[in-house]
Amino acid sequence: MRASLPRLPVSDVLPDLSEALGDQGAAVLVAPPGAGKTTLVPLHLLGDIATGRIILVEPRRLAARAAATRMADLLGEAPGATVGWRMRLDTRVSASTRIEVVTEGVATRMILSDPELSGVAAILFDEFHERSLDGDFALALALDIREALRPDLKLLIMSATLDGARVATLLGDAPVIESEGRAFPVTIRHRDRAPGEAVEDAVAAAVREELRAGSGSILAFLPGQREIERTLERLEGRVAADVILAPLYGRLEGAAQDLAIRPAPAGRRKVVLATTIAETSITIDGVTTVVDSGLKRAPVFEPATGLQRLETVRVSRASADQRAGRAGRTAPGEAIRLWRAEQTAALDAFDRPEILVSDLSALVLDALAFGVSDPASLRFLDPPPGLAIAEARALLRDLGALDETGRMTATGEAMRALPLAPRLARMVVGAAPGEPRRIAARLAVLLSEPGLGGPSVDLAERLRLWRADRSPRARAAEGLAGRIAGMAPSDLGDHLDDDDPGALLSLAYPDRVALARGAPGSFLLSNGRGGTLEREHALSREPALVVADLQGVSTGAAQRTGRIRSAAAIDKARLDALLVARIVEEDTLQFDPASRSVRARRVRRLGRAVLAEAPLPTPAGEATGRALMAGLRDIGLARLPWGKDGERLLARLRFLHPAYGAESGWPAFTDEALLADLEGWLLPFVPGVSTLAQIGEGALREALLARLPPGEARRLDDLAPSHFTAPTGSHLPIRYEAEGPVLAVRVQELFGLSRHPAIAGGHLPLILELLSPAHRPIQITRDLPGFWKGSWADVRADLRGRYPRHPWPEDPTTAPATNRAKPRG
Repeated sequence: MRASLPRLPVSDVLPDLSEALGDQGAAVLVAPPGAGKTTLVPLHLLGDIATGRIILVEPRRLAARAAATRMADLLGEAPGATVGWRMRLDTRVSASTRIEVVTEGVATRMILSDPELSGVAAILFDEFHERSLDGDFALALALDIREALRPDLKLLIMSATLDGARVATLLGDAPVIESEGRAFPVTIRHRDRAPGEAVEDAVAAAVREELRAGSGSILAFLPGQREIERTLERLEGRVAADVILAPLYGRLEGAAQDLAIRPAPAGRRKVVLATTIAETSITIDGVTTVVDSGLKRAPVFEPATGLQRLETVRVSRASADQRAGRAGRTAPGEAIRLWRAEQTAALDAFDRPEILVSDLSALVLDALAFGVSDPASLRFLDPPPGLAIAEARALLRDLGALDETGRMTATGEAMRALPLAPRLARMVVGAAPGEPRRIAARLAVLLSEPGLGGPSVDLAERLRLWRADRSPRARAAEGLAGRIAGMAPSDLGDHLDDDDPGALLSLAYPDRVALARGAPGSFLLSNGRGGTLEREHALSREPALVVADLQGVSTGAAQRTGRIRSAAAIDKARLDALLVARIVEEDTLQFDPASRSVRARRVRRLGRAVLAEAPLPTPAGEATGRALMAGLRDIGLARLPWGKDGERLLARLRFLHPAYGAESGWPAFTDEALLADLEGWLLPFVPGVSTLAQIGEGALREALLARLPPGEARRLDDLAPSHFTAPTGSHLPIRYEAEGPVLAVRVQELFGLSRHPAIAGGHLPLILELLSPAHRPIQITRDLPGFWKGSWADVRADLRGRYPRHPWPEDPTTAPATNRAKPRG
């Protein structure tokens, strides 16, 4: 068999690989794209392994099917003979199959269902650099089995871009074997995307330009299906007739994916618009140009809400290099990167592993079934985060899969036995046998298989379209749903005897029941997040939904509303019966900002979503006062009825803190300090109030003064008097500002003063805001004697002309102060 294998770059290291696996039973193979590792290594190892199967683990279905088909072709056989595949909805193996190409999720299931891996001689993990959660978990399980049960099990990690030394350490210092690639030179060009330019516009423009300038096929990388479809719209009708436009993403059926990777017919060119699915594992013949948007979709899990969203993020440098290398697989090529050259250095070196950013509830459940209570005790390349593990356990307890001690319940065992995520498994095992369970299983498959039943948000509509679909994929999915329904036990206690999709979904997503609020299309989920639908959508006017997928939700306060991607309507009147254990009825006291008062209500709520409420009389007591303080904390101190005297007192107290706080314990009177301690200084002085309007100015003054240390209130008038008594006897208010105390006074009332006015025992000069007889500002001074000697002469000349009936002495220090004009006549 080995003699008939083609000669590829990896062929040179196959003897070393055989030796390493024979001596140590584990190895790491680092080989660039095109080296032949995916197809040649499994076929070569068949010659080293007399009995037993080789499991080749691939991160994607497309790669698994392509690898198995290529190996079967090399053997002159059809898939399913010596080489076959296993994946969700599609299995092609036989009794003679020696090499099984499986997806990572299937590999994990195989190990969990048979921890001894009977009949398996070797497991090969391909493209391990993608670092999916299933791939990491499958390797951790395999390492545990090899150490405890199967020391003869051979493990091989293969990748194009990988920290080989780090992985080798995980495998017990396994040897690292490196292979040269078969790559042609690739020229990198940068074409920066303009600010505000949509990624699909930039990619379409770059593709059209390359079609005019080049001759080969083009592979363009975009972040997701939506951008691919928009790019197709911008290219259709604007490229030559001999150009084939082919999308490539995970939701496409196998036939459409095969069309995208098949070589273009003679005399024609192809433009493949792909997601990260085309980065590794597969070769698209004829591609000489790559257009890279530099973006991808990555999952981000938000433990606080149980939502996992897809974010559009920058690719890593390793991914950018992988993408560029696609242009040099069969001939010299060119890669156009839609960003500035200097931005490449700022990219992360490698993609972030899914285990650090994903929902870990399935991992926790599977680890328990494997006999491991703490997944972090397994040998992961990156240990799972403790917070994510804790949140996963909380979700599983909420779904009834774990008891309070953390042990798996009968419900949890039934859920884990199904090839579904925990939420979807809970829906199936919780549905009554018969039609409800069959519909629950269909919903679970529908939510697990993107694109099945069309793109509609309404899951009930997608169910109907799927049932009418007669395609091979639809029939295979129907068969899977039937098998899943048959796997669920019927003796787990009460079941939901309801075939309504919304009711069934509430078993999986009780924290995502959404109630309409405000305008059509606006909803509040029971977990506190907001969700929106287009106003034109039929579901936008439903009073209640169950949301299966919500995207675009951020943990920040600026964006707490996401776009509803899939949901089903639910009868709001039936929520009581469906979720009775989760509905809470309580009497609440809440501050109403509009009326600035506390309102009492009897509220029935599901999580954060209010089902019904009714007003109650507002009670007088500490609870009402505390609710009022909480509301005041939200709207700010400026809403209190201070009055002018209260505002002046507060300004005086604030002014003294920097000067006297350190030596006498004078407390801070900033907004922040007062708001933080409302219950300490204000609440005791306003007993029985339920609205801010009931708080009097006198109570506010008493409350402020009570914050001062004992005896300091008596010093307040000496240190920071509220008024200044002018030589005329006028009682003038002092303004306490950041730059100092300010006295606004008509200049005539200061005649006779030869010293500058001051407070605090004469130590703190006032800032004088000198006014004309008409109370218009004429000058600001901190030195009154200097003013009299200096600019007074010019000021006097101007004032004499404008106010001839007032006295304007040449020497104001000897003139009597006055606030009146000269008598007539």
